[in-house]
Amino acid sequence: MEKSGAEKSTLHSRNKHRSRYDFKALTNSCAELRSFVSVNKYGDESIDFANPVAVKILNKALLKHFYQIEIWDIPEGYLCPPIPGRADYMHYAADLLASCHHQVIPKGKKVKVLDVGVGANCVYPIIGHQEYGWDFVGSDIDDVATRSAKNIVDINPSLKNSIELRLQPSKREIFKHIIHKEEKFDLTICNPPFHASAEEALAGSQRKSRNLGQKNYSKPVLNFGGQHSELWTQGGEVGFISKMIEESKSFKSQCFWFTSLISKSENLPGVYAMLNRAEVTEIRTSEMSAGNKITRIVAWTYLNEEQQEDWVKNW
Repeated sequence: MEKSGAEKSTLHSRNKHRSRYDFKALTNSCAELRSFVSVNKYGDESIDFANPVAVKILNKALLKHFYQIEIWDIPEGYLCPPIPGRADYMHYAADLLASCHHQVIPKGKKVKVLDVGVGANCVYPIIGHQEYGWDFVGSDIDDVATRSAKNIVDINPSLKNSIELRLQPSKREIFKHIIHKEEKFDLTICNPPFHASAEEALAGSQRKSRNLGQKNYSKPVLNFGGQHSELWTQGGEVGFISKMIEESKSFKSQCFWFTSLISKSENLPGVYAMLNRAEVTEIRTSEMSAGNKITRIVAWTYLNEEQQEDWVKNW
């Protein structure tokens, strides 16, 4: 585990989480966190990152302290994502839009973003809206997750009327049924499930538990949680993104930039080949690094240069 005093210099320059966790400030914002904080072997205040309850309360404190989210909770067993990495995706996404807008990040409700697989936590829309004022639609195939995210939005005045949740009725489709006729999005984001099976997901969880020092790692307690739809899908990451690319062709004039996280570098050549077959106009890749984990954002658009210029006039 990384020493809590280390600056996370690999995170995006605008990321509010580059410095060590200030547990004094966080516990002042969220008193509930205080009982989980203790001094670690480095002599620093920290929490037990193998404890799923502690991780959830840390997230609650981070969202309250940095993003003014007064009330946040998720159902037991649902994914509790690391906030710094989620924030990085939003900042790199902002850079992508700025690159088409004279290096000025477009802000406010005119920018509309679709989060595919919003989850019960609703973290991407929270950060994207609180940082840049963007409007979001969050979709998910899980009714419990969708209702949880909607509850977070409804109970926090700063989010109301800026984030809409939509249940995807088909487990085989991604954009269909979600993107309405004539509706336009400046950006779609996605953190796809990257395991291909329940067994593969379990093996990954066991590795993570072992690294966190859990003694009974063969039966891991997931510190980050996660339902099966959040952790694995048939065909794994490549299978999911393949479907996303295929469907994106049907919405090429309704979305400016399609993007997705790619967790495994060995999947990139196959993704690029699929995008080339789809005859996209442009492909961009951004590398993100949080601790020892490196992920990539792959972005693609079907709009030509003239269409891009016309699009950004609305910003």
